[in-house]
Amino acid sequence: MSTHNKQNEQNRTILGSHAPPGPAIFPPRNPLAGQTTALIPLQPAHAPALYRHLGGEENLWRWTYMPSEGYPTFPAFEAAVAAWSESRDPAYYVTEAKAEAAGLVAYMAVAPAFRRLEIGHVILGGPLTRSRQATEAFYLLLRHAFDELGYTRVEWKTNRLNEASRRAARRLGFLSEGVFRKHMIVKGMFRDTAWFGMTDDEWPTVKRGLRTWLDDSNFDEDGRQRRALGSCRDHVLDRQQHDVAPRPARGADGVV
Repeated sequence: MSTHNKQNEQNRTILGSHAPPGPAIFPPRNPLAGQTTALIPLQPAHAPALYRHLGGEENLWRWTYMPSEGYPTFPAFEAAVAAWSESRDPAYYVTEAKAEAAGLVAYMAVAPAFRRLEIGHVILGGPLTRSRQATEAFYLLLRHAFDELGYTRVEWKTNRLNEASRRAARRLGFLSEGVFRKHMIVKGMFRDTAWFGMTDDEWPTVKRGLRTWLDDSNFDEDGRQRRALGSCRDHVLDRQQHDVAPRPARGADGVV
């Protein structure tokens, strides 16, 4: 190897680990199907069903940490859904509960050249709150991003005051990366943004934990979980550590 090539190789080592060549794939507007739910690209026709779960005076509280104040009347919500349906970034999906659109989620801040994107604009109606379907929806988004589109980092950002969203990020396996103070101005108020991230290094463990939790055997006849998601992920970690732990050397007679 020439001196010039050796110097280039040393510079690469100093700069960090090697990245895959080329960009990731920009998320296409394709449905993502699971066992208990499906993610469908948002369309104007979804407005009536979504409004039942997210609209009206009774649901304004669901929009507390969202950019919008909420939608007390259907015409305003219908117009918003029509506009969101045309958006490429954020790319909105409806999350289904019992084959009806009951929540919204999006890929956003999509940066294929840097192989990163964000899961955001999450707002779920009553049927999806703390549900198996909601967890599977996030699993589908993560699997699609990492395994099918080639992203190496997925982000989750939320208002520092939104403890429910922060708790959801940690539960799913995202790692806290700190707080950006006065990061945004939302509804006339400064927002400190809590950042969470997951990389392709963590994804295999997170994926196995999610699949274990989502398996039918983890739910009783009433649909209640037998083991928490964190417990399933810890079990995966324990298995991995056991598998890679060095085994004591044995003598010819099999005795340590």
